Parts: sequence; structure tokens; C-alpha cells
Amino acid sequence: MADTIEQAVSRALDEAPPRNFRETVDLAVNLRDLDLNDPSNRVDESVVLPAGTGQETQIVVFATGETALRAEEVADDVLGPDELEDLGDDDDAAKDLADETDFFVAEAPMMQDIGRYLGTVLGPRGKMPTPLQPDDDVVETVERMKNTVQLRSRDRRTFHTRVGAEDMDAEEIADNIDVIVRRLEAALEKGPLNIDSIFVKTTMGPSVEVEA
Repeated sequence: MADTIEQAVSRALDEAPPRNFRETVDLAVNLRDLDLNDPSNRVDESVVLPAGTGQETQIVVFATGETALRAEEVADDVLGPDELEDLGDDDDAAKDLADETDFFVAEAPMMQDIGRYLGTVLGPRGKMPTPLQPDDDVVETVERMKNTVQLRSRDRRTFHTRVGAEDMDAEEIADNIDVIVRRLEAALEKGPLNIDSIFVKTTMGPSVEVEA
């Protein structure tokens, strides 16, 4: 499928009309033969893209002490217990933070308080933090997540994810898509039989089907 993915990406890039902003490249996946009312059948996967997302990824870390200091080098924001408690008292601020942030990382001991203060905001958005264990390097974790996308179908047959930017090489974007397709085929009950169709497009450009 790799050749057909790259062909589809090249066509999507070529057919996209010029815009005065840097467009993302997005993937749309249509599922079939799945009861998505059953949460166990839904897609919910984090995938590290080999060529990166081509976009800025907003990452917030909940941490204290040395971990917090190191996280400040790479994260967009670092919040401690006091800021966490403040967010628990300010629902609007918590929602704004959740909507603006792609991924959260948290020291494992803080997870219980995060669930208490922010669970009702982050949980439904699928943005509960990735727990950081004592042996984990916060810098490595954040850097990895900058190249990560979330595949999440919820209860809908069609879902989308970004796979790059218009100024990336078609081959790089195709590599990203290939990794995503392989992960989906491994995660779905019937593998490729549960994938009805796949389309690639720039933000404002036409959709191009990836032929199976």
C-alpha cells in the first residue's frame, strides 16, 4: 500500500489551491462492520509519527521539584499542585486549557489529584495525562509526544487526524500514514476488513482516496 499512499499524498498536495497560510495534511478514516456504541470497539490509539506532525504540539506537564524544572525546557507550560487546585476551582479556565492543549503529562503521584480536580474536564475530551513514572525522563517523554497524534473514533464511523504539513515531502507524509494504517489494522478486531476507506487532504484542499 506504501506506493498508493504516496501517490494519494502527492495528488492531494498538487491539487490543493494556494493559500496564504501553512496548511496541515489530514487523514480521514471510515470504519465499517463495527458496533461503535460498544466502547471496546472504538479506536483510541496514540501513534508516534516517524516524520513528525509538521505542526506545533501543545504539551502541558503537571510536576514538582526537579522534574518540573527539567520540563520547563521542553513543555509549553508546567503546573504544580497549587495551579492544579486553582484549575479545579475555575471550570472555564480548566476547559480553555483542555481545549488549547494537545497532550498532558503528569508525575504519577499527581494523577489522583488530577482526576479529582480535572477528571470531568479532561476525561470526556480523552485528554487525561500520560503518567510519568519515577524512571521516566520527562524531556524524552515530552519530545516524543511532540511527534504524537491521537487516533480517536469515539462513536462515529469517520474520524480524522493530522499526518503532516503541506511543505513536508510526500514520502515523509506517506510514511506517517503507513504507520497509522498499520496501527489501525493491528488494533481493529477484523484488521483491514474494518477499514472501509481512507482519504488524505490538505486543510482546504480536495480529498483524495488512498486506494487499497
